[in-house]
Amino acid sequence: MKKIIISIFVASYLVAGVSATDVEAKYTNKSIKIEATSKPVQNINLGFANTTGNTKTTNLNAKYSLTHLVSGLNNEELKYIFNLSGYLTKSNGTRINEEYMATLSAEQFLVDGWLGYATFSWLKNEFKNYNNKFSIIAGVGKSIFDDGRHKVILKVGPGYNIEQYSNTQTDKSYGSINEYLEYTNKLNDISNLYLKVGALQNIEDVSNDYEATALLGVDFAMGGGISISLEQELAYDNLPPTGFKKSDTKSIVRVGYKF
Repeated sequence: MKKIIISIFVASYLVAGVSATDVEAKYTNKSIKIEATSKPVQNINLGFANTTGNTKTTNLNAKYSLTHLVSGLNNEELKYIFNLSGYLTKSNGTRINEEYMATLSAEQFLVDGWLGYATFSWLKNEFKNYNNKFSIIAGVGKSIFDDGRHKVILKVGPGYNIEQYSNTQTDKSYGSINEYLEYTNKLNDISNLYLKVGALQNIEDVSNDYEATALLGVDFAMGGGISISLEQELAYDNLPPTGFKKSDTKSIVRVGYKF
């Protein structure tokens, strides 16, 4: 409990206006480094910032994840993962941004670095015109390079998407092809540099209806289960909801606690 209190106390002094997109969860599933076999591993990330003066702005964001490793097909490792995140931004008492996202997925390790995965995700962000956005994705992935310091993971698979809009725009559903690429560089014993890139194409209109998200970040282990991460994100949607821009950027500072 003491560590949780310390984590929240530190988080309250960091500017974390929005929560970064979980690129892997958005385009494939959510893969977390295996750290437990007999008991679940949980992570909590919190951020808070408040400004006063000419403009009164409040930013809140939180993220929770749970992963559990069990024995699956042919006694290979099977992971169950649940993630829940949200953020809220108010300016002079008026909400100017708000988003919630949940994912539930499973990842089955096969052989020689290959794996299979399936995931269900939900997103709500009325400020981007999404009253609800559902995705069901399945596919395969492989660790194509890993020398202990540098690691590259590639995933690809089909998906089915349902988008329900907040305005009068007609809701739509469509099949997609989803791709994900992750590069991790272990800088030293306490820090990692990572790049995550995900993309999605509408099967019926590949050349026009597509989106992509890229995230570059670095994290630092502070000891006692506490970590700090700095991230920069760029998202692009070639056919965004009516009245919205194609590109969006985020800068994120987060404090996390693992237990």
